[in-house]
Parts: sequence; structure tokens; C-alpha cells
Amino acid sequence: MKIDRKDLTQRAKELRAQGYSYLVKITAVDYEKYLEVVYLLRDLEHNKDESVEVEIDPADAWVPTLIDAFPAADWYERELFEMFGIQIKGRHAERLLLEKWNGKAAPLRKNFVWDAPYETEA
Repeated sequence: MKIDRKDLTQRAKELRAQGYSYLVKITAVDYEKYLEVVYLLRDLEHNKDESVEVEIDPADAWVPTLIDAFPAADWYERELFEMFGIQIKGRHAERLLLEKWNGKAAPLRKNFVWDAPYETEA
């Protein structure tokens, strides 16, 4: 289901209340003209999955955090930030997973230049 990012937090809480209590994955897709953040939720009791897609502008790339509804979102949101450059609003700490990027690179975006020099923090 496609939803607006302003409705994401409320819709996630509703889906959790409906039994979709397991967060399988959060990832993003770069379609160049827009980014799509994809959330996959599972209802373990009824063996059903629900995907939630949020389309965002690459120039205004942010989504609200889902940590309150799904604590496991922490690692996935950190990956969105580090690899796609998508800001996560409402997070208290922005620890990186893999690299100490200077915030000017998003390796999984299509416009990433692989042979460009990128500074890392010391």
C-alpha cells in the first residue's frame, strides 16, 4: 500500500494493532526522480505480509522514525541514513553502522560517483 509520509507513523501503529507485529525489513529504492522507502511487516499468527511504500523527493529525503511502533526499526533506519542519505526524523541518536561518512555521500543512490574522493572522519 502506498501512503504519504505524514501518515506513516499512524498507519504503522494501526498495522501493529491489527497483528502485523514483526518488522521484516525496511529498505529504499532509488528511481532517480524519486525515492521509495519500503516497509515489510508480517502477521505471524495468520502468516500474512503487508508492504507499505512511501514515495519521497530526493531533495527532501526524510521519513519519520518507526522505533516507537517497531523497536527493530533502529538498524534499518540507520542503514537508510548511511546508505541512501535519507534523514530519519524523531531519532535520538545517529550512530553509523559501517562507515564514518562525512554526510556528503550516499553509496546506494544512483547519482553516487564511485571513483570520487570521499572524506571520512578520523
